[in-house]
Amino acid sequence: MSTADSADAPVLLRTDGRAGHIVLNRPRAINALNHAMVRLMDDALGAWERDDAVATVVLTGAGERGLCAGGDIRSIHDDIRAGGGAASVAFWRDEYRLNARIARFPKPYVAVMDGIVMGGGVGVSAHGSVRVVTERSRIAMPETGIGFVPDVGGTYLLTRTPGELGTHLALTGSAVGAGDALLCGLADHHVPSERLAEFTAALADREVSEVVAEYATAAPEGVLADRREWIDACYSADSVEEIVDRLYAYGDRAAKEAAETLLAKSPTSLKVTLAALRRARELASLEQVLDQEYRVSATAIFASDMVEGIRAQVVDKDRTPHWSPAELAQVTEAEVARHFAPRAGDELGLAPGTGPR
Repeated sequence: MSTADSADAPVLLRTDGRAGHIVLNRPRAINALNHAMVRLMDDALGAWERDDAVATVVLTGAGERGLCAGGDIRSIHDDIRAGGGAASVAFWRDEYRLNARIARFPKPYVAVMDGIVMGGGVGVSAHGSVRVVTERSRIAMPETGIGFVPDVGGTYLLTRTPGELGTHLALTGSAVGAGDALLCGLADHHVPSERLAEFTAALADREVSEVVAEYATAAPEGVLADRREWIDACYSADSVEEIVDRLYAYGDRAAKEAAETLLAKSPTSLKVTLAALRRARELASLEQVLDQEYRVSATAIFASDMVEGIRAQVVDKDRTPHWSPAELAQVTEAEVARHFAPRAGDELGLAPGTGPR
């Protein structure tokens, strides 16, 4: 954990009293995760799990913009173009294992979800045991907009929200603030951003529950509770096409906007995401869901939509992706099912009996 000595390391590690601090340190990229960062985090957690001097782990992000904007998707784009995606699949293997480790970490894992927290950022925070949001939090799983599917345990988290809120968030990629994150079970407590420095400092020598009780306040009100009626009615449909039809027909402006948002996303990603969510509901553990997500991710990376989506959103920034196929009706059931097929010799294998680890 010598990275603590290097101020420009992508992950900074330090201890303050009995608290071990992990600081994601790529502020110019909103701390987007790469493979080296995942490995450094995993090594730190392994060491601190065995270290009796460390009672609590605290995760924060450097800079003012957010905890973590997700995986480094530009590097994924470049890897697909140059190397066929093998490095990205290897990254996901270790990232998903880290997500599972965080969820099962035996000591309090306090994730400070301030500012932007998206995709992979949700994976390293929302599986923690103590998840803190602020009035600045913007939390999302925006994968369908880049031709991908929610991963890092996102389909596990989003199928355990009230009603169909998770389906709405997964398909549209919409970001939520503190109040809605609490409603959806993506966070546990709200602490005002101006008090975060005091809050994290207090964890050095006090019980987490005591510190939370002192600093937590009521969160700003969200919007999803008032939209539950149309969200539950529309997103309970069995197909994306039916969801879109119901949203347009419902007669609510926000529902119509959601339909239009969906029609801008990758048709294949939408259909695979809905199937992944419905399947995840039937799986008992996070590990089983991560195993499923690995199959989906390792299949999706070889389709054209992911390269095209990242190109449009991040590389060229023209915001006009050309999806293939371009229409929902053109995405076959066989194409969707292909994403869930077992991978001979290449299973994540986190859940018992699911292949080599």
